Amino acid sequence: MATLAPPAITQNPDIRYLGRLLGDVIRAYGGDHLYRQTEYIRSASVDRARGIQGADVTDTGLDALSLDDTLSFVRGFMLFSMLANLAEDRQGVAAEPGADVASALDRLEKEGVGRDAVLRLLEEALVVPVLTAHPTEVRRKSMIDHRNRIADLMRLRDAGRTETDDGENLEEAIFRQIALLWQTRPLRREKLFVADEIENVLTTLRDIFLPVLPALYARWERVLESRPPSFLRVGSWIGGDRDGNPFVQAPQLRFALSRACQSALGYYLEALHALGAELSLSTELAHVPQPVLDLAEASGDTAPSRRDEPYRRAISGIYARLAATYGARAGQAPPRPSALRGEAYDSPADFRRDLVTVAQGLASEGDGALATGGALGRLIRAVETFGFHLATLDMRQNSDVHQRVVAELLKVAGVEQDYAALDEDARIALLRRELASNRPLGTRFSDYSEETVSELAIVEAAAEAHRAYGPPCIAHYIISKAESVSDLLEVDILLKEAGLWRAGVDGAPPQAAIMAVPLFETIADLEAAPRIMSAYFGLPEISGVVRARGHQEVMIGYSDSNKDGGYITSTWSLYKASKALEPVFAEAGAAMQLFHGRGGAVGRAADRPSRRSRPSPRGRCRAASASPNRAR
Repeated sequence: MATLAPPAITQNPDIRYLGRLLGDVIRAYGGDHLYRQTEYIRSASVDRARGIQGADVTDTGLDALSLDDTLSFVRGFMLFSMLANLAEDRQGVAAEPGADVASALDRLEKEGVGRDAVLRLLEEALVVPVLTAHPTEVRRKSMIDHRNRIADLMRLRDAGRTETDDGENLEEAIFRQIALLWQTRPLRREKLFVADEIENVLTTLRDIFLPVLPALYARWERVLESRPPSFLRVGSWIGGDRDGNPFVQAPQLRFALSRACQSALGYYLEALHALGAELSLSTELAHVPQPVLDLAEASGDTAPSRRDEPYRRAISGIYARLAATYGARAGQAPPRPSALRGEAYDSPADFRRDLVTVAQGLASEGDGALATGGALGRLIRAVETFGFHLATLDMRQNSDVHQRVVAELLKVAGVEQDYAALDEDARIALLRRELASNRPLGTRFSDYSEETVSELAIVEAAAEAHRAYGPPCIAHYIISKAESVSDLLEVDILLKEAGLWRAGVDGAPPQAAIMAVPLFETIADLEAAPRIMSAYFGLPEISGVVRARGHQEVMIGYSDSNKDGGYITSTWSLYKASKALEPVFAEAGAAMQLFHGRGGAVGRAADRPSRRSRPSPRGRCRAASASPNRAR
């Protein structure tokens, strides 16, 4: 009988390239003996995986390793896995034929869906990747930084470069970064604090999302031949997720929002500084519209060298106002203060308005090329996307905590002595009566448990954040273990304590500054979701709030449902729940905004669901990412 040839192993060429350089590093820094041992074990393992005859009885060489060599061997394969993941991340969907916007538009056009229809859809769409906390992450930021530098260098290699911008041989530069990885302690020895998590995610938001999203929008604008709305935003749980991390309290929430504001405004200030150097147009050579001249005059920039350069003077004034905004909102001077005095902007919309004035002035000359795209266009898009808050921060807490806190508030206020003993109908009736009044239950003259004090403090911090950074900074309050209508109303009660829920007056619907979002995660919760949401929408005050807002979010979780029913049952239950919720939302007259919480094993690369098996929300979607680590 003929022997079948072993199956071929297809491999990303970047994996082979980086693997070869890693081998060179092991030989250079671990010695030739370690390299030969590692290579022998690797090749023997590959032969066994390919089913080569006799490979299963071959000595793999593992038993011959000393303890020190074993540790080095493990470190080598750990680094190989990291570099292989980097290569796969770089490849991503780009390797899939037709996985780009232009190809998607072509396919849609063949199906009779034109660009105008796509733009109308995008007007109503919302896509929000949400970065979630990872308090058990033990990999050091230094390892991630080295990995990211390798990714940057690999991009130069993709472009056909042989040298870095500094004139260094490109392959030697990549080798050097891998050598640094080889000699860097990979694991954190110290406990990870919430502030560390916040700084880690800010690095991702600042270095990846801030520059990349405006560039993506510019690319989409060219393909669509029209400026699309800013439908792609960013969210975060880090600093607001108390259910995931009990050390998240009011100070951590304030710190997360303050640092996010500093990052966003700092990025804008740097962009304005660069624009000031770029926009050197002179009134002697270009016509300048009156609105731009007005901005220039209001700037206070009287430097003789810029007398004939109104765009630069206008940018100087905008910079001064944004620097004042930084000081007012971040509580400290910006890294590069302005030499001029300016009045702080009240909102991102006011800042954007001045930028648009400059852009319209540039558009009035020639073919308008100076106003389209470029640094100014990207800055305007960044302001639309990130505002002054950078990323919308979600609050999250377990429904059991809400029940205990509301029960204590009601008891101390003399409203209900044993809220926990009430049945669901009685709870709903009581909570609705309280929501009909703006009278708070809590008072600073009463003593409360530590838990209640903490929960009241964090909703008060959220109210402060709305005043400081605007409502988009916190828009959602996610309720873990949501099993009833009262679980949602309890959150509204807590929000009312900080003025974030206001009862309707003279027939007007109530106002909810933050949306209560149920998280349905177990199989039983997913099956109950349509019934719970139907009953919730059936309450007149809730119906008024939802109709005024236009949409309601529901979070469906993959992690607990996966543990509860297994991967296939979980995926099917999530799909059924999302479909069963559609008529409930249609009857309520509200758009359904689904938050896909792809945590746990389902969110890992080793267990990635196929595109066909993913529940597909229509229109508005947010999705949690299990780790904020930088990917290319």
